[in-house]
Amino acid sequence: MKILFIDSNHNLLHETLQKEGHQCDLNYGWTHQQIIDNLYAYDGVVIRSKIKITKDIIDKAPKLKFIARAGAGMENIDVAYAESKGIKCLCAPEGNRDAVGEHAIGMLLSLFNNLCKADNEVREGKWIREGNRGIELMGKTVGIIGYGNMGSAFADRLKGFGVNILVYDKYKKNFGSEQIKEVSLEQLFAETDVLSLHTPLTDETHYLINDAFINKFSKNIYIINTARGKSLNTADLVKNIKSEKVSGACLDVLEYEMVSFENLDSTALPEAFQYLTKSNKVILSPHIAGWTIESNEKIAKILAEKILNLNL
Repeated sequence: MKILFIDSNHNLLHETLQKEGHQCDLNYGWTHQQIIDNLYAYDGVVIRSKIKITKDIIDKAPKLKFIARAGAGMENIDVAYAESKGIKCLCAPEGNRDAVGEHAIGMLLSLFNNLCKADNEVREGKWIREGNRGIELMGKTVGIIGYGNMGSAFADRLKGFGVNILVYDKYKKNFGSEQIKEVSLEQLFAETDVLSLHTPLTDETHYLINDAFINKFSKNIYIINTARGKSLNTADLVKNIKSEKVSGACLDVLEYEMVSFENLDSTALPEAFQYLTKSNKVILSPHIAGWTIESNEKIAKILAEKILNLNL
């Protein structure tokens, strides 16, 4: 097959495909228009998040047999339309699930123990112990929404912390175990201390975490979002941090990200964002939960295997 690579990836991906006789064109610098103008010549395309593969783009690529995304989410591909045309849509969430699980744990422990705040203070010559007294994860109830690759990886890493793990997944059933309790949304609202979101971005999950949703929880809660920024309404989050309904937040993703996730949209950084950047109750990272040395290679390996195993 002739395969177009739009975004850079670990070399293992294209090298593996080339060894099997496929032609891989690494055109990372192509503009949006160049991609559209040349896609007609390709059997497959490998992307990350540089562009959205829309119906119009798909219609301009009659030879296309597969679209492969080197990552987990598929919101930048019109999957339903592609599949209606017989085009296979692939992704590799198995490759960065471990990284996301570890990152979510790291952010939560950092928040609970004031590590970012304390680190900054010590660097300024301040030695404040009582003001940085932390809280323990042990004994807390962690509520997880979404039990796919990411949610299950996070749950697995929680098992050694002596927490109660509750999981709600609208589309999966019978996944509970001795340490992981499958619950209704109502039970999640009643018992959760820490809420962690692990859902794809869809029409259904857009702004899923909003003011009304947050205030259905019986307790004051901490919120972790390593999923997608637009699944959480930032203004509503800030409102509830101010009211202390939300005790703190760990955000690896923000609704202000550009489509490519490579930058924030500088035209859309409102007051709510400015509040987050100044709050000691919030830990932020630039969409790097799944962005490790190991995950980069694992994603490439897994995606190469999936492409080679396609029954075309």
